Amino acid sequence: MEADNMGGRKGPSRLPVWACIPLFIVVLSIFIGLYGTLVSGCLSLVLGAEARHSGVVGYIFVEVGMLLAVLTAAVILLRLERRPFSDLGLSLKGHASGVWYGLLMAIFLYLLGFGISVVGGGIEVIGFQFNPLDLWESWVFFLLVALFEEILMRGYILGHLLHTHMNKFLAIFASSALFAFMHIFNPEIAFLPMLNLLLAGMLLGTSYLYTRNLCFPISLHLFWNWIQGPILGYQVSGNNFTTSMLTLRIPEKNILNGGAFGFEGSLICTVLMIVFTILMVWWGEKREAISLAVLRSC
Repeated sequence: MEADNMGGRKGPSRLPVWACIPLFIVVLSIFIGLYGTLVSGCLSLVLGAEARHSGVVGYIFVEVGMLLAVLTAAVILLRLERRPFSDLGLSLKGHASGVWYGLLMAIFLYLLGFGISVVGGGIEVIGFQFNPLDLWESWVFFLLVALFEEILMRGYILGHLLHTHMNKFLAIFASSALFAFMHIFNPEIAFLPMLNLLLAGMLLGTSYLYTRNLCFPISLHLFWNWIQGPILGYQVSGNNFTTSMLTLRIPEKNILNGGAFGFEGSLICTVLMIVFTILMVWWGEKREAISLAVLRSC
């Protein structure tokens, strides 16, 4: 029970943290079904018989429903817990630079990963096409994907695990395992892609741990997917959602180039995820140590 500041009266207790995540998933599932039905109806109304063949536009409609569902579930649960909506970490104030850092990290990761693959002969570029409309539509789609998955996995689930007595790195691991499990039915899934999805979740979760904000994770997630698929021409987590700027040929599908799953199925991706997660932890621990030293000196 929480003590009221006025006269020491006991106020109503919050919903226990241990109950929040399962209840959130149940509520989220209900609203995904509800909004999914509404989205299907809208698609049929707007596109008619073409609804089943609407391509990336159809994916965008579906992701809008998913995003509305996670936001609705979060608002309901946060209200029950008597926590502010700001707990999700969606504020741009003081964190807008995270958007640029996320973009820069995605570019740098692919300069390394894609560059190594091309130089090493793991993949070959055999074509180029520039379609601004396709690139824009795919950017919007992957923005919605990043918003949905980051609000769900980092903003709500990891955020709540960090409110418990669980070790912070164990909390990151647990939320990352759930993140990887979300992709269990993706095409061409295997051990190495699942490991890389787990490691990607840990990289994204580590940034949230030290900032309690989603600007960097959303940006990195968005541009990671967008550069990987619509720009470079890889499969995105085993899926091919849209056309790509580059056309790739894989001479031999193996763990170095990721094969049919895309870059996320490669050993190069594994190494990069581990290295950058370690760097992120080093940066975060150093940042916290400096902040603590400043507080002690005041």
